[in-house]
Formats: sequence, structure tokens, C-alpha cells
Amino acid sequence: MNIAFSPCPNDTFVFHALVHGLIPDVPEFEVTYADIDITNNWAIDKTGPEILKISYAALPWVLDDYALLPCGGALGRGCGPLVLTKDGTAGPAKPSTLSGRRVAVPSERSTAYLLFRLWAAKNVPGGVGEIVVMPFDQIMPAVRDGQIDAGLVIHEARFTYPEYGLSLMTDLGSWWEETTGLPIPLGAIIARRSLDLPRIAEWIRASVQYAWAHPEASASYVASHAQEMAPEVTQAHIGLYVNEFTTNLGEDGYNAVSHLLSLAADEGLVPRIDPAKLQWPSE
Repeated sequence: MNIAFSPCPNDTFVFHALVHGLIPDVPEFEVTYADIDITNNWAIDKTGPEILKISYAALPWVLDDYALLPCGGALGRGCGPLVLTKDGTAGPAKPSTLSGRRVAVPSERSTAYLLFRLWAAKNVPGGVGEIVVMPFDQIMPAVRDGQIDAGLVIHEARFTYPEYGLSLMTDLGSWWEETTGLPIPLGAIIARRSLDLPRIAEWIRASVQYAWAHPEASASYVASHAQEMAPEVTQAHIGLYVNEFTTNLGEDGYNAVSHLLSLAADEGLVPRIDPAKLQWPSE
């Protein structure tokens, strides 16, 4: 069976047991490691593997072929995307200064970009200028070096951006939570509807529980894919993105996803979804 997810610590931590034969009665998995922009496009183009990690923002384009699994993904509080600018003598820039400017984003179909567009519609007069898509690990150096005016960042950038001489313009997670009271839907795990979805969900949930019970087992695997990340940053990353929603989205999780996609559809940013296709088949 084929699966694709990112090399980020939260994904390698979650899926370590699944892809290393540590869960009983699970078939052998072939893993592809890919950035979220790539997996989003694979799912939309129907060229991806049976199971993959994508942005929640990409769901409206894939729900006919893929089901949203209730576990394995990234959704939570205090873990949202950040808008960063280069440090200046006057302190962090105001949102209005982004009018007509160049902004780098990790994917045009990422949840981060969707949140950014919803936020910018209310805070950036006239809208931003050019949107530049680049791998998330290249965004902060590009802002630091003046290649772009601001960057939308995810993952461990939350912990490391001061090292690049960057300032926080806004925390989109805080903005979302204050506005809606809901957790932030970031990365979803989806599987082809033709598969035995309940069994796959059981495997993934067992992999998460194994990771929590045996954190030392995945340490070298996580570190080998962590892109020279400091160990303390790796652990902070896992602690932030692997939480109770990783084992079960639950009512709050589904409400958060539904509300995000409904707001985005109201703004014409995504196609409107059939709510029945969002829910887990067994519910």
C-alpha cells in the first residue's frame, strides 16, 4: 500500500510505527515524502497514492474520490500559520503595509494560504500584490534577504523565525481562534473511498498511540528527516502538532473544518462542499 506525507517531525512521529511494521496485521507500506504543495496537487489531479496528507483547504477538490480520515492529521490550538516581515527600526510592520506587496506562501491550496486570504480581506486595504509559492523552508531566508516583502510560514518556523531577523506581523491561528473560538484545521489525512476506511483509520490511530507510548522508538527516524532541526525544536514541533485531535477529530474538529470551508466558499475561495462527504462514513 502507498502513502505520502511530509518529512516534518509530526508526520514522521505519527506514521513511524505504521510504516515500520510495528502495528499487527498491517500490510507493507511504500512511503513517499513530499511537501504539502505537491501532495495537494497529487490529490486534486488524482495521481496520488491511496493514502496521503494534504491541506484541509484542498478538501473541496478531492472529496469525490478521497475520504477524510478522523485521525492522523494536524489540527489544534496555538499552532497556526504566521505572517512574518523583516525586522525594521520601527518594529513589526502593520498589516496595511502589505498592500500591493509580494508575499511568499507554501501552497496556494494550503490551509495557511486560505486563512491568510480570509485575514487579508479584512486587514490589507486593496489586497496584497504578487503571491509567490515556494517550499516552506525557503520562505524565511527569502524574507530575510529581501527577495519578498512578507512570508506566510508554518511548522517549526513558529520557533525559529527570530534567528532569521524576522518579526511577527500576525499569528493567523490566534486570529482564527479569537474570531471563531474553534481549533485550527491544518493538515488532513485522506484515503481513497474504495479502500477499507475503518481498518485504515484503526491502523493510523494505533500508530499514533504507539508513538506516544514509545517515543524513543521513532527518535532516529524523526531526526533523519528533520532537515537539521535542533532536537529541542523537533520535540516542540511534535508537542504542538500531535495532540488529541490526531487520534480523533471529534465534534470540535469537524466543526472547525466545516466552518473554515464554509467561510472560504462564501468568499469564493473554494468550491462549496457537500457536508455529507466531509463526515466519517461510520457516523
